[in-house]
Amino acid sequence: MERTLRKQSLALESWRALRILSEFVDGVETMSRYPSGVAVFGSARLKPDHPSYAQAELCGKLLAEKGFSVITGGGPGIMEAANKGAKAAGGTSIGLNIVLPMEQQPNPHQSVELEFRYFFVRKVMFVKYARGFIIFPGGFGTMDELFEALTLIQTLKIVPFPVVLVGRAFWGGLLDWMRGTLLEQYGAISAGDFDIFTVTDSVEEAVQVVWEAHIGQRVVAPTLPRFEADEEERISGDGTRGGPRHRRRGGDAWHESAI
Repeated sequence: MERTLRKQSLALESWRALRILSEFVDGVETMSRYPSGVAVFGSARLKPDHPSYAQAELCGKLLAEKGFSVITGGGPGIMEAANKGAKAAGGTSIGLNIVLPMEQQPNPHQSVELEFRYFFVRKVMFVKYARGFIIFPGGFGTMDELFEALTLIQTLKIVPFPVVLVGRAFWGGLLDWMRGTLLEQYGAISAGDFDIFTVTDSVEEAVQVVWEAHIGQRVVAPTLPRFEADEEERISGDGTRGGPRHRRRGGDAWHESAI
């Protein structure tokens, strides 16, 4: 009986691996068809009468007018607002939906919809196809996306891209703790790590930061080592960021792209 159960369990794990692979294939095939994107994150719980909702809607509109695809998690709140603004401006409005027991109801403003069962597959799609992250007030999920992006940039696993936090009042307490506790008391981060991201109250500035980095007028995370592409260009032929391998300038170590 125990051996039979073990075989059944292994069979289920094999099918799970195929299901994971299928999500990667669907994501890559779909996302590679659309223009360079910017991911917009924020709380699913904020209502249309919240000031951040209006800001996110404007953000989606301005990004679309710059020719970016707008990529969100596809749900309500900030995600809905950004998709709404992008779609109303005639842009590509992408929702990377996740199957959840609560909160995740797909919003009606997506022109491209993908559904994921696995968070980690969905997160790869956000990072791989984003020219930048613009992050509004949010909860655990928003913090997860923020710190994952900062970690990937800090550890040189991806070519640095803009990470912009909108709302000084919301983010101020977290930043004070990062400086006072993480940096000064524990030395767990470096002073240069604060150059990895930008904080603003202006949606227009947030979009401009991403745009300037996209066209090469702004250097992101200037204190980090830069990359030289081993392949033809840093931007691959299909329009996605990065390439198979990058050499770190000033050394012989190879950096294997995480994406």
